[in-house]
Amino acid sequence: MAGGAAAVFTGMAAVPAGAAEGGVSFTRVQVNGGKPIVIGVSDEVAAPASFRMTTTHKWKYPAVFLYRGNAGDRLWHAIETSDCVKVSADVCDFSETMYFDPSVWDMHNSEAGAWKVAAEVSFQGGGDTDDEGLTVYVKRNSRLTVNASPEPVTKGRTITVTGKVTRANWETRKYASYGGRLVSLQFKPTGATSYTTVKKVYANGSGDLRTTVKASRTGTWRWAYYGNTTTGPSTSTGDNVVVK
Repeated sequence: MAGGAAAVFTGMAAVPAGAAEGGVSFTRVQVNGGKPIVIGVSDEVAAPASFRMTTTHKWKYPAVFLYRGNAGDRLWHAIETSDCVKVSADVCDFSETMYFDPSVWDMHNSEAGAWKVAAEVSFQGGGDTDDEGLTVYVKRNSRLTVNASPEPVTKGRTITVTGKVTRANWETRKYASYGGRLVSLQFKPTGATSYTTVKKVYANGSGDLRTTVKASRTGTWRWAYYGNTTTGPSTSTGDNVVVK
């Protein structure tokens, strides 16, 4: 109903090349603040969206959504749209939340990557679905572990830093090794407020990381991975090593 909150559930349908009925325009469309939507294997992810709709028609169920491919495959698990916030007689602003829950709904790893954004509204006897010319990346979450040893260590001796990079496998709902990634080893001296990259290391085929550095001062070591078009970035926790 016009002005009513709407919940729309998963489905697959074609997105028309142009307006189905016309008589409506969507502007100020934004999804997740322009940032990628990063999804793990268990926690529900709520991605905010917003848009403005202008129409003289009686309407119901306005929403923006993600789609791709010639078949118009859509990606969401639930959509919740706010009531109309009146700007003028024929103009409404909406806020929206897209929900993704990999613990309940089946997700395929092939769904990671670029998705297009469309806006849709229903009228009596028809509706309008328009491509909004926006791209949103949906990514698999990644994780990193770290271990720096020995602890403590004598100044000038060797510190060995190991770790592992994994990423979400949506099909098994588990994290799996993510081999071959280029990962940054970072260090933050005691008393400092930020990390500095010391070197970059490739993970082996099993996602394992290993390198050595000379002990110079007490501080914290961590790994940082910056992600790609299908995988989100991550940083490990820090491992503090006292240098004597």
